[in-house]
Amino acid sequence: MHLIKALKFVIFLSSIADIAALRIPRSSSEAQELADPNYGPVPGESPLSSTYRGKAPSISSQHHGFNLADQKGKPGVDDSVWQNLLSAEWGIFSFYQQGVEAFNKTSFINTGYPNTIYDRIQEIRNNEAGHLRIFQDQISETSLKPGACKYQFPSHDPESFLLLSTFIEIASMAFLTGLVQMAKLPASQGALTVIAAVETRHEVWSLMDIWNVDPFSGPSDTVFPYANQILDLTNGFVIEGSCPKENPVYPNPHRGLPSLNVSPIHKAVLPGNTIAFNFTDNDNLPTFKKAQQYYATFFHGAWNITTPIDTKDWPVKRLIDVKIPEAFESRGIIIAVVADTLGAPTKDTVGYHSPAASRAWSKSRRHRLRWAIAPNFKS
Repeated sequence: MHLIKALKFVIFLSSIADIAALRIPRSSSEAQELADPNYGPVPGESPLSSTYRGKAPSISSQHHGFNLADQKGKPGVDDSVWQNLLSAEWGIFSFYQQGVEAFNKTSFINTGYPNTIYDRIQEIRNNEAGHLRIFQDQISETSLKPGACKYQFPSHDPESFLLLSTFIEIASMAFLTGLVQMAKLPASQGALTVIAAVETRHEVWSLMDIWNVDPFSGPSDTVFPYANQILDLTNGFVIEGSCPKENPVYPNPHRGLPSLNVSPIHKAVLPGNTIAFNFTDNDNLPTFKKAQQYYATFFHGAWNITTPIDTKDWPVKRLIDVKIPEAFESRGIIIAVVADTLGAPTKDTVGYHSPAASRAWSKSRRHRLRWAIAPNFKS
């Protein structure tokens, strides 16, 4: 009986919230409120974080720049984690804001997508703006709060925008599992977990409504402990020289590992198939010691599997063939790193990285989604 009463109470509160949202006017005055540096909106307090619709940015200009430390003293325990995440979030928010400005409802309808797509893109943009405010507030007053850079994304039409959106949401979910492990304070770990839950909702919506595929990835999403290797991918979207000079190094620490691309030898990047690791940055090539055994460690779900790789012909042979473990289920994300130790137990054992996504999608639009994510989920 108590459970039934509690459920009724929750449903009642939810209904009130829905009614309140419906009563919010959607006019040019909202844009004025959003531009007011004294307003916000404050995530979790202002409904505009969810309900605002419009091309004007859903965060005030006051919050776009960097903020110097207001107080002297030691940085907060988890300040570097939040600084890294805030720097990444500026890029994610900018991506959605650019999409909102570049397209409209008709853009997606004329391309064959549902008529709700543009509305959801605006709502995700608002969520990402709310994340910016949350991350800024998590950084202590003794540390600098990074500001926005300028960004350029390889999305030139509605479909390429939606493909990159799905990629970003998958990447967000993956690096957040690593940041949770990097954070020291339980409060930070809890905050990161709930942000990851929101990113997962974005991803599930994308897979179901846009691509019409099963969003389930098995009993566990992939846990990857080295979040900075994924965060480093977002630097590829930054226009060189556009970041505030006061911004801290991003990601911090930044190891500058050689970039590792993944190419399918078979038709798909799936468990049991062989792929080729290829280092394409001639200015940052790896050095493999002749007497050292190296490994490819694949992270999938809550586990990882390591397999030895043959580097004896490097650098004459630039491609390194490796088989994705057959034991993995062919759903969800597979992330691979090259390490000098079984299991890649610490970040210092990881020398080269190539986050790679895999899922068995096929047919028309689904086929394009599969190939967009798998070969390009890399640095």
